[in-house]
Amino acid sequence: MQVFKFGGASVKDAAGIINLANIVKANSGQQLLIVVSAMGKTTNALEKLTRAYVEQSDDMHTVLDEIKQYHYDILHQLFDTSDKVFEEVNNTFVEIEWMIEDEPQDDFDFIYDQIVSIGELVSTKIVNAYLNKNDIKSTWLDARGYIHTDNTYREGMVDWAKTRASIQQDVPKLLEKGVVVTPGFLGGTSENFTTTLGREGSDYTASIFASCMHAESVTIWKDVPGVLNADPKLFADTVKYDELSYAEAIEMTYYGASVIHPKTIKPLQNAKIPLLVKPFLHPEEPGTIIKETDYIEFNTPVIIVKQNQVLLSVSTKDYSFISENHLADIFKLFAQSHIKVNTMQNSAMSFTLCFDYDAERFEKLAAALQTDFKVKYNTGLTLITVRHYKPEFVKQLTIDKTILLEQISRNTVQMVVR
Repeated sequence: MQVFKFGGASVKDAAGIINLANIVKANSGQQLLIVVSAMGKTTNALEKLTRAYVEQSDDMHTVLDEIKQYHYDILHQLFDTSDKVFEEVNNTFVEIEWMIEDEPQDDFDFIYDQIVSIGELVSTKIVNAYLNKNDIKSTWLDARGYIHTDNTYREGMVDWAKTRASIQQDVPKLLEKGVVVTPGFLGGTSENFTTTLGREGSDYTASIFASCMHAESVTIWKDVPGVLNADPKLFADTVKYDELSYAEAIEMTYYGASVIHPKTIKPLQNAKIPLLVKPFLHPEEPGTIIKETDYIEFNTPVIIVKQNQVLLSVSTKDYSFISENHLADIFKLFAQSHIKVNTMQNSAMSFTLCFDYDAERFEKLAAALQTDFKVKYNTGLTLITVRHYKPEFVKQLTIDKTILLEQISRNTVQMVVR
């Protein structure tokens, strides 16, 4: 049994869905569970809709209409108008329409999950219908009934015991009948509300199902030839790694490498399941394999760039030293705000942290910190992380940039720059 995960770029249009079906058909001799993300930039559009709804903006319905039209255009290229998939997709969008008829009452994170989750629900229903139309027997599985989480919206924490029991009870029987298609990124609470597993969390979904099912492997199909040493959109002459260890992949995702979701590796490493990252448009190519392996020498440094960063400095109001008690209070507020720290630095009278900017979460955090501390911050910054670096290479990366914070260890350099 294998797990395939197809990202938004792979299913952004009708041609992508046709290509997905061809890949599935080429692997028809084995049991397959397929995890699919929202199509193209749908998640971004649904995030825009969520903010428009919360703020009660005039363009709220226009944004929704654009999202719907994008999907209907793809449907018309793949199906006859009489196909029941049109009704299935329409009924899914109705869930949003019902929600935005009323003024928002709930917390932003809860609203976010109920709206943004629609992207994966729609994309998987379209993919499932297309596979069946092309004589690939397929069953749609609602991941929300199998990946059980707590009520931490936008960052659902998985109840592994309950999740494993649910998956092992039903999914093997479904796989005996044919392909299983399920939405990525989604979980469900005990009250049957939708949660999401963190931005770009479809990789994690694939990892969860694979570890619970003792899969032979997980393959993530991407619009790149494998795991590269840097983002090809930002750097020319990138280098593909043929093989990586679990440990190196975890380090890369921790520092922000976008090719794999940070939570993906641990369940696979625990179960010794290899992870393949392969090119969607050239499925015959080997891509990159991530597995338990001996030391790999890195002749090419790994470069990870994270945009839209905040650099925040906290100091005491009475000019006392930053103590362990202060640090405990600060980290407690970060945890309560569900903000992850990307890098940090301590001095006698201040503590500086760099993290991703999220308007709603940041405003709450800053207000909470200002109760007991003096707070200064800069936004719109970039965090550059270089693993297996050479000093001369780091200098090239920082030409014409102002370094606001720098951390250097044996294998890794991190710089917050303007």
